[in-house]
Amino acid sequence: MRDIVVEKVTKEELLEKSRKPGRDAMKLHPFYRGKIEVVPKCVVRDLDDFGIWYTPGVAEPCRDIAKNPDRVFEHTNKANTVAVVSDGTRVLGLGDIGPRAGLPVMEGKALLFKYLGGVDAVPIMLDTKDPDQLIQAVTWMTPGFGGINLEDISSPKCFYILDRLRREVDIPVWHDDQQGTAAITLAAVINGLKIVGKRMDQALFSIIGVGAANVCLIRTLIKAGVPGRNIIAVDSTGILHPHREDLPALEEENRYKYQIALDTNGEGRTGGMAQAIRDTDVCIAASRPGPGTIKPEWAASMNDDAVMIAEANPIPEIWPWEAEEAGVRIFGTGRSDFPNQVNNSLGFPAIFRGTLDVMATTISDEMHIAAAYAIAEVAEQKGLREDYIVPTMEDWEVFPHEAAAVGRTAIEQGLARRTLSREELYQRAEATIRRAREETRFRMQKGFIPPPPE
Repeated sequence: MRDIVVEKVTKEELLEKSRKPGRDAMKLHPFYRGKIEVVPKCVVRDLDDFGIWYTPGVAEPCRDIAKNPDRVFEHTNKANTVAVVSDGTRVLGLGDIGPRAGLPVMEGKALLFKYLGGVDAVPIMLDTKDPDQLIQAVTWMTPGFGGINLEDISSPKCFYILDRLRREVDIPVWHDDQQGTAAITLAAVINGLKIVGKRMDQALFSIIGVGAANVCLIRTLIKAGVPGRNIIAVDSTGILHPHREDLPALEEENRYKYQIALDTNGEGRTGGMAQAIRDTDVCIAASRPGPGTIKPEWAASMNDDAVMIAEANPIPEIWPWEAEEAGVRIFGTGRSDFPNQVNNSLGFPAIFRGTLDVMATTISDEMHIAAAYAIAEVAEQKGLREDYIVPTMEDWEVFPHEAAAVGRTAIEQGLARRTLSREELYQRAEATIRRAREETRFRMQKGFIPPPPE
């Protein structure tokens, strides 16, 4: 057992560390008045150049696009522009705080898109909670964007919105809380099981929470080779199984959860979280913030050499040291101050980079699964350890590697408008991402981005 004093100090230090970003945010957000801005990417040698970029010269590319609609990707920045769309109904751990209060998060998302993926992203906050109105708004705006990133939209309407938009528009639509979380979590599972010497198609999984993230994760695990019968999912009511009393209601209210009840849990387990976790090899939680959501004795009931990923923020469902003392061998969280951070930021910038570079028409499940394997490969190349199962955001080589894997998968599936080799995709992604990072550093050095106040 850990020394009690050490545990107390660790908790105090973590609490203080967790408060610092919020304090700094309240100073720096008003100082910079946001995190992104629009800057030119074309030359302006003198005022005559405006005759090229605007009237009268701009009429010629307009005519060309009118005759050949796909030329819009050549004449404009559409092929590198993503809309980050949210209604603010499920923002981080804050819940339904509305579109205005959610804007700082979407600006942050746009910053990560640019710095990590070289993707130009624009926050679009929609003042409606009606899913059909949101779908209509996104449909209307698609001519100006190369992709749509849905963000922080409440469940279950987020599934309906994503499914319809993927069917109805001709650009990629992605919901990061679903597909992004699934991609990075799958990468952590791949390498966690590799370290403990277990096969994914033989491991038994407990899934804690059946919201947007884990609904997509369950589908992703099955497509990646995990038998549905080896997955035990539990929501706030209990374990999902075909004989739950509320199953008829679920069929009406949440058909995604209803289908999980039919397709998983080969043992026919019943009960709650404790019964779901018992004797499993992998536990993945995306549920209520802890501590105490997962009790140490439940973690202790897992099989030997267990893998646990507790993704709730700001506090995971169980503290890392509690899981370790309970016998869990590999443990990951969503936090940057613990080892094995399972962070969406490792996924969406590069997944969109690869998608946009081949001008794909959608982002398939196979594309984000390819991203997961690429993320896992980079960590393996750098040397897997129990405290290093996925790369960190400092391992920036993961992003072009991942983008190339995504682009090639889109090409192989016939979803791409442009065909490039894996090497060409890698070089293109690396150059674009490097430029974005170096531009930011240059603007800081020259004072165009002023240093923060003391």
